[in-house]
Amino acid sequence: MAIEIVLDTETTGIDPRKGHRLIEIGCIEIEDLLPTGRTFHYYIDPEREIEPDAIRVHGITNEKVRGQPKFADVVEAMLDFIGDRRLIAHNAPFDRGFINMELELHGRMPTPDHQWLDTLDMARKRFPGAANSLDALCRRFNISLAERDLHGALIDARLLASVYLELLGGKERGLNLEMAAAVAAAAEAAAHTGYGPRPRPLKPRIHPEEAEAHAQFVAKYLKDKALWASANPA
Repeated sequence: MAIEIVLDTETTGIDPRKGHRLIEIGCIEIEDLLPTGRTFHYYIDPEREIEPDAIRVHGITNEKVRGQPKFADVVEAMLDFIGDRRLIAHNAPFDRGFINMELELHGRMPTPDHQWLDTLDMARKRFPGAANSLDALCRRFNISLAERDLHGALIDARLLASVYLELLGGKERGLNLEMAAAVAAAAEAAAHTGYGPRPRPLKPRIHPEEAEAHAQFVAKYLKDKALWASANPA
């Protein structure tokens, strides 16, 4: 599988069309469904006030983001990090709407719809009629929420990476992919390894008297019918 980016955002409100802005973005890079260790995370000064209802959800206050980098300061680094890789998000239309609004405000091309994969849509298809929020899925898959009191972009991206793995088959599939990659790498290395004669031949393990007795047996009973005689003619 290709490298993918698991992404989450926090915002000043729920609708970018009403002037609401990003205040946090967190990204986790995964390869074959497993985190690579590379992350991208910034708090962003939205240059406007955060709605009280939004603060109650994520706990990010106006004081916390005041003086943080503006989106214009991080846009190039963000685009370099995500590139054209698939973007995994829970309720992807929400995150895509804010990301693309910010990109367009700063003269950049929006991300195409086909670049995004919505884990909420995946969960609804797998568990129709059930609660499929990120919290509900973590509880269903026994993913710990111990470090999460409020929403946070990087924490939620980490949780979503685990949920995404489970939605695609769980840890067993991740380990199988990891093992398959290791086997393929070993095979590739073996294909480029030359095998020549031993630098020092092994010592014979048969006693000379035993070798002589064997030769006499072959000459007396098998003669030229011995298979190794035709394969290794004298």
